[in-house]
Amino acid sequence: MWWSWCARLRPGGKIRQWLHQIFRYGLAKGVVDSNPATDLDVVAAPAKAPRHHPHVALSELPELLGKCDSANINKLTRYAIRLLVLTAVRPGELRAAPWAEFDLDAATWTIPKERMKARRPHAVPLPSQAVEILRQLQPITGEYSLVFAGQQNTERPMSENTINKALRLMGYENRQTGHGFRHLLSTELNGRGYNKDWIERQLAHGDSDGIRDTYNHANYLEQRRGMMQAWADSIDALCAGANSNVQLMRAC
Repeated sequence: MWWSWCARLRPGGKIRQWLHQIFRYGLAKGVVDSNPATDLDVVAAPAKAPRHHPHVALSELPELLGKCDSANINKLTRYAIRLLVLTAVRPGELRAAPWAEFDLDAATWTIPKERMKARRPHAVPLPSQAVEILRQLQPITGEYSLVFAGQQNTERPMSENTINKALRLMGYENRQTGHGFRHLLSTELNGRGYNKDWIERQLAHGDSDGIRDTYNHANYLEQRRGMMQAWADSIDALCAGANSNVQLMRAC
């Protein structure tokens, strides 16, 4: 039926509303005998519950990073957690990253569309702290294709459970996940007045306005580079006991 095709284009609730209005109009005009959209809310599949990715407050981040340094976890896992904090990429994008995607001299990580959730390439500006971590990783995994090569099989990436397992061992179960670092960055940078488009592009999110997203191909790479360097510097300042609000560059 035509309405089943339409339903794939928009969220079900909006489609039901439109169909209900259409058939009500048809009833009023006498061109239909009933409104089959009335009971669609009964037969439609329930909406999926949103996934929640807990994260600590920024003020708690120095303690988390301190535990990360002292915990009995693999060095690669320790570096992976720090890179998630510094870049806000998805854990899967980091775990499966090959060295070939990184240009450390240009401080840029380019992820091809095949590895991205939105199926478009994503340029990640690397703050100097992230570049330093990657240079420290080169003697460890530089001979392999993958930055975070698996311990048992270096041709496969680190297990998808490794980062969250490490966070649980550090005492952060239900308080912090690998994905949650993205939410932490978004919360903090939005709160400091940064351009929303920069933040959303850093997170590789599509625009909620589908039409606008289709035509907005802006990368904002240099703007994001400054933003992410300020983010990394503010974390260093916070860990050193300084006031991060002073250190974190605000948007103009």
